[in-house]
Amino acid sequence: MSDTTERPVLLTPDPDAAFPAITSGDLEVRLARDVAEIDASQALRYRVFYEERAAKPIGEMGALKRDFDAFDPIADHLLVLDHAKGEGTKAVVGTYRLIRRSRIPAGRTFYTAGEYDISKILAFPGEIMELGRSCVDRDHRNRPTMQLLWRGIAAYVFKHDITLMFGCASLPGTDPDAVGGDLSYLYHNHLAPDGLRVRALDDLHVEMNRMPADRIDAKRALAGLPPLIKGYLRLGGFVGDGAVVDPQFNTTDVCVIVQTSAVTDKYYKHYEREARGG
Repeated sequence: MSDTTERPVLLTPDPDAAFPAITSGDLEVRLARDVAEIDASQALRYRVFYEERAAKPIGEMGALKRDFDAFDPIADHLLVLDHAKGEGTKAVVGTYRLIRRSRIPAGRTFYTAGEYDISKILAFPGEIMELGRSCVDRDHRNRPTMQLLWRGIAAYVFKHDITLMFGCASLPGTDPDAVGGDLSYLYHNHLAPDGLRVRALDDLHVEMNRMPADRIDAKRALAGLPPLIKGYLRLGGFVGDGAVVDPQFNTTDVCVIVQTSAVTDKYYKHYEREARGG
């Protein structure tokens, strides 16, 4: 959900946040290095969210054909680039927005706080990170691109010693009954432990427990989830209590929480090796 009607001024990325680029064939994952690359990520977000998935642009978004909000200037923007498409901004085919607690100005909070009471997350020790605005160009929605995005996230986690990752992940559409099986599966199988169980704000809360656990084919339900949510679950992720309907983005959101210490050995060792350059 966004209440930004005018595009915020983009800031030059912080070079100290960057990690060494990771490549696989023509693909590369790294942080945006300048304002033009952030602009390219916002253009990709607009194409995917608004032109393809029927989100509703507000303010200047439609005229500029950019997705933006007030959180973009304080975020690091992870990019996947396909150098077969060209160089610079032409190569951007995937993006993820990363916001660390240490980058939040005094008096402000995370995007997720607009949908959930995240006080339990804020009480978690160490550096925490919000993930959001993830999207990939239609022609690059495949395993290599998604794997590279996750490798980039892992490299960022190791560089900044992130202890907890969280963010809103989306199911398609604004009818909770239409995704009731997905919500119920997540509720019965992946609900966060009490210490991390954030709750949707009372005026937005949509019940996730929409059918009994014994009516759910867990294997089939897991297979049918959006790839992004499945990725979080493979990393040991949990979901908060309650979904939130987001009419602007034409989605039903859940809050996903991942403790980096809970990442499986397979992922941890693989990504640590990539991040450390070993």
